[in-house]
Amino acid sequence: MESRRICFIGAGNMSRSIISGLVRGGYPAQEITASNPSRGKLDALQQDFGIRVTQDNHEAASQADVVVLSVKPQLMEQVCNQLADIDFSNKLVLTIAAGIPAHRYSDYLKQPLRLIRTMPNTPTQIGAGMTGLLSHPELSDTDKAFAEQMMRTGGDITWVDREQDLNLVIALAGSSPAYFFLFIESMINAGKNLGMDEAQARQLAQQAALGAAEMVIQNPELSVANLRENVTSKGGTTAQALATFEEGDLRNLVERAMVNCIKRAEEMADTF
Repeated sequence: MESRRICFIGAGNMSRSIISGLVRGGYPAQEITASNPSRGKLDALQQDFGIRVTQDNHEAASQADVVVLSVKPQLMEQVCNQLADIDFSNKLVLTIAAGIPAHRYSDYLKQPLRLIRTMPNTPTQIGAGMTGLLSHPELSDTDKAFAEQMMRTGGDITWVDREQDLNLVIALAGSSPAYFFLFIESMINAGKNLGMDEAQARQLAQQAALGAAEMVIQNPELSVANLRENVTSKGGTTAQALATFEEGDLRNLVERAMVNCIKRAEEMADTF
């Protein structure tokens, strides 16, 4: 992978996840800088990964070849305005903020940009992430290849062609680890309520979730419906549990949750 000086504006969980993937994948830590107003998260990043840190966003962005904008959407305009006097013509800009459309960043930074919108998820931190990417159609193949290689250090990637498709990525992958955490949490709580020790209930639920995901990955020739049917004996225990989920309209509930996730991303596009 080509070595470029990368700076992360913002040192939150997603920056940490990507930095972890980069360093774990062998990217030189001395080529990575994180910037954040407070020291706590910076000190932790420096200690854990050996990267450079600063509390000066302007300094970090000025010296970087790649600027990763990793702040909350409601802070993005303010942060970018403080960087608008920097010449970005030779810099690749990646943003991981949900909702904010690509063209808005040129307004914030008051200049044309070589920009890629990305939407990773937190399993990037352990190399099991999923990232959607959207680039300007005129972006060079070299820049696209660098962004792809950068995000692949944290897991798998997919390119989308339309901005609205990135909102689908948010619903399907960016936000969805929380869906699975909620489901596993609910299983553990049910196990506890039914008399099982919490640690044992967690062991059973987390391993079942891991095994189910691996079966989906390792059997691409089978639909997920086929995999479900293969473990559902007619009139058996699994069938009874699934019938209960169907009675609760689980499928429709999942779709409604994803639709509302997309709606919120669209609202954020109008707000910010």
